[in-house]
Amino acid sequence: MIDKKQKSNLLKLVNWKWVSTITVLSFFISVSMSYISSEALSNVGNILAFVILLIFISIGIVFDVIGMAATSATEKEFHSMASRKVSGAKEAVWLSRNANKVSSFCNDVVGDISGIISGATGAIIIAKLTAGMQILPATIVSLTITGLIAAMTIGGKAIGKGFAIGFSVPIVFAVGRILSVLPIKLK
Repeated sequence: MIDKKQKSNLLKLVNWKWVSTITVLSFFISVSMSYISSEALSNVGNILAFVILLIFISIGIVFDVIGMAATSATEKEFHSMASRKVSGAKEAVWLSRNANKVSSFCNDVVGDISGIISGATGAIIIAKLTAGMQILPATIVSLTITGLIAAMTIGGKAIGKGFAIGFSVPIVFAVGRILSVLPIKLK
């Protein structure tokens, strides 16, 4: 049984400001990605719909790699570059220092939202492809597309995790360089 002091200590481990921020941010990112997906899919053919689906799966994989790399890299690798004012090094230090937030955002927010949007995109594609089909062929198409979405997502993330761990420093540095040219101030 947890006593009152232990419960208080457990609650202090949670950064409630970050939880609130990430929850609100995830809502807006999810709505935006869902809107983009539905708008894009309403006016395209089946091949382009599959391309859009692959883009959403790829976004989830790429952000999973970034989140994993941030947790694997340590900031010490970037300190000498930052002291020499190498573009992106200061941001790479921030990414490594804040690996829990980076991982939460990349893996949980963008990665999970991409998974959800991929599923919804797959459902729209299935509905388009199976319109007017009999039950059995429609079921086979539905199961096949759903299985392919899951396999590509899981397989891609499995490959990405090994890549992220093995190349964490160059990945974090590359993301740092991208962030250095964006009008985003990291706190």
